Amino acid sequence: MKNNLKTLLLICILIPLLACSQESKETQELIGTWKLDMSPQDTTDNNFAMMRIEKISGDSFEGTFYREGVKLTNGKLNTQRGIVYGALVSGDNSGSYNTSFYLKDGKLYGSTHAIDRNFLAVWIATKTGD
Repeated sequence: MKNNLKTLLLICILIPLLACSQESKETQELIGTWKLDMSPQDTTDNNFAMMRIEKISGDSFEGTFYREGVKLTNGKLNTQRGIVYGALVSGDNSGSYNTSFYLKDGKLYGSTHAIDRNFLAVWIATKTGD
């Protein structure tokens, strides 16, 4: 009976720990530099931007978005449905940009809504070799 209780207790402790480590592994895949193709529907246009995710802490992340030196703010992650979703806010002299994305098969699929510039860009990102 004692051995059964010990085994049950061990299982109750290890399963949540394994789930957390898997989640961490999935979100850690985001760290690095991503090249965003901002014009996936028009292959004749070479409109690219960059996103660099430098640090992940819990459900938050830090980095830059669009150009070098443009810090992103309010970077948040969500993995509740078994998929890594992210959202952030960035901006430049023309206003704020709200961006969201999800990770699938090593690529990011996202959109950026520029309220003050009145557009919604849909993009696909691949990780660079850094």
